[in-house]
Amino acid sequence: MNNSLTDIPGIRVGHAHDLEALTGCTVVLCPPGTVGGVDKRGGAPSSRQTDQMETVRLVNEVDAVVLGGGSAFGLDAATGVVRYLEERGVGCDMRVARVPIVPAAILFDLFIGRADVRPDAAMGYRACEQAGSERPAEGNAGAGAGATVGKILGLEGAMKAGLGTASREIGGGLKVAALAAVNAFGDVIDPQTGEILAGARLVQKDEAGSVTTTGFADTMAVLARFAESGGLPMARRENTVIGVVATNARLNKEGINKVAQMAHDGLARAIRPAHTMFDGDTIFGLATGEIEADPTLIGAFAAEVFAEAIVRGVTEAESAGGLPALRDL
Repeated sequence: MNNSLTDIPGIRVGHAHDLEALTGCTVVLCPPGTVGGVDKRGGAPSSRQTDQMETVRLVNEVDAVVLGGGSAFGLDAATGVVRYLEERGVGCDMRVARVPIVPAAILFDLFIGRADVRPDAAMGYRACEQAGSERPAEGNAGAGAGATVGKILGLEGAMKAGLGTASREIGGGLKVAALAAVNAFGDVIDPQTGEILAGARLVQKDEAGSVTTTGFADTMAVLARFAESGGLPMARRENTVIGVVATNARLNKEGINKVAQMAHDGLARAIRPAHTMFDGDTIFGLATGEIEADPTLIGAFAAEVFAEAIVRGVTEAESAGGLPALRDL
């Protein structure tokens, strides 16, 4: 076990990014027969091919999942993944062609780095070429390259976040793992203590324009003050936590969708507030089908590892784009 998504046999993860533009994408390549699900809880999601993962749809299996920055522009990365898989004969056999099933979700990172550079088909293809079964890079890697948290007071008071991953062996050979790109409107919380790890900061400017930090603002406390004055002064739409939970359990489509749903409990434990109208929180579920298991059991631990992955997304991040990371406070 290497405490990552690649602890699930057959799962491979690859990143591609531009660390000057601060954007990138992460590709999760699935072994044959992987059953996929998805659950979207945020009010502002942006995705591709997620309808097929719903329980009432025909297709059960997925070939890859793409997580990316770049807002809606970043969905282009999935085109490169589709091309990579088609060249290798991977996809749903439609007789005249094999059609790769590649759902994708993106986050908004255009306010940091360069807004005119986004994940595209070439970057998606490159991420596939980099995919492997070793422990993937975390922090400012792949879809986490431009991730930030704590934006209720604007980007000036936000913090740099990134991508994190975690896993757990439950027992009897069952494994559950998660990977999360942490780009939340709210604060990241230590689920064990309830303390803020990263989030909106109280900043002050002097006459020369120098900025100093006087501590965390506490997004919930700021929301309470806004309530007294009649609501949020502006909509902060540059957010979204996206991720994947995977297991070697044998689950049907209904079961893995339940696992993806329960994984959101972990998101809510580690982010406060979660699932806002300004977030597009989306979690994919993948079941590779090795060991028979109950979806409730898998879902309970999926929430645990997803929370751990979120925490690692901020502990492993590095300062960038003028924003500090947790390790620099």
